[in-house]
Amino acid sequence: MSYPDIRPRRLRRTAAMRRLVEETRVAPSELVLPVFVKEGLTEPRPIASMPGVLQHSRDSLRKAVHEAVGAGVGGIMLFGVPTNEHKDPTGSRGVDPDGILNVAIRDVIAEVGNSTVVMSDLCLDEFTSHGHCGVLAPDGSVDNDATLAAYAEMGVAQAAAGAHVVGPSGMMDGQIGVVRRALDAAGHTDVAVLAYAVKYASALYGPFRDAVESSLQGDRRTYQQDPPNLREAMREVDLDVAEGADMVMVKPALPYLDVISAVHDRVDIPVAAYQISGEYAMVEAAAANGWIDRERTLLETLTSIRRAGAQIILTYWATEAAGLLRERY
Repeated sequence: MSYPDIRPRRLRRTAAMRRLVEETRVAPSELVLPVFVKEGLTEPRPIASMPGVLQHSRDSLRKAVHEAVGAGVGGIMLFGVPTNEHKDPTGSRGVDPDGILNVAIRDVIAEVGNSTVVMSDLCLDEFTSHGHCGVLAPDGSVDNDATLAAYAEMGVAQAAAGAHVVGPSGMMDGQIGVVRRALDAAGHTDVAVLAYAVKYASALYGPFRDAVESSLQGDRRTYQQDPPNLREAMREVDLDVAEGADMVMVKPALPYLDVISAVHDRVDIPVAAYQISGEYAMVEAAAANGWIDRERTLLETLTSIRRAGAQIILTYWATEAAGLLRERY
């Protein structure tokens, strides 16, 4: 046969035909909803730079989790936001059983149990007065090994609160091995570790820092990865897998689809990607101005992340996207 006898367009002719032959599908069960719970709130509070996303009270958190589970979302990632008076240089509220994150874990587990996967962010940045992801040395740099000791304690506290998965996200060298050993020593051998193995020092975290009321002084370029580097990312992945990671994650997602694909080809454990706050905010802002079709865009972005190789996608659209996907299929 010769052109125009070969006509690939035959398989694009109707919506039913396109559904029949599409190569990549996103399932609601592959989505994880990141949620913020703020200490002391009695009503949820909108986050101005992330339209549609809230700082939750403990009560509204329970409602949001129920909605997500009802929509078929596969998991919840919890972030705690303490009051300023509960921040200190070591982030001690992050390991306190009565700190907002550990309280929120217990609340969610009490509400939904094992009907979804309850994940918790294992990092000190929300809890430190300086906003960095670890304990500072006298010269103001982040002390890697002192931070590891805090992560070990924090991981055990989150597991004791009921988390199914802990997510060390601070990009400290050796963090996965230290957390895994601490969990096992405390009897939490069934708690999984989602390694933020590839976390770039991105310009797209700004809205997230609004969401957690970050106190960051300076930047995180000395421990988060440099955006131009791919081979370094593969080294980080190899180290985290060797240290016992059950899953690995790439963050951000859309600017790093090539990295997601490379990680997917390299490992034999689940690969996650985090569609971060700046990615979300850009789409919402463009849609609000009438420049793009919002629903089509959000589904297209999720599909591209899935096509690149991410089996699990953290996205602030998780509940809404799950509903759209159920309608579509």
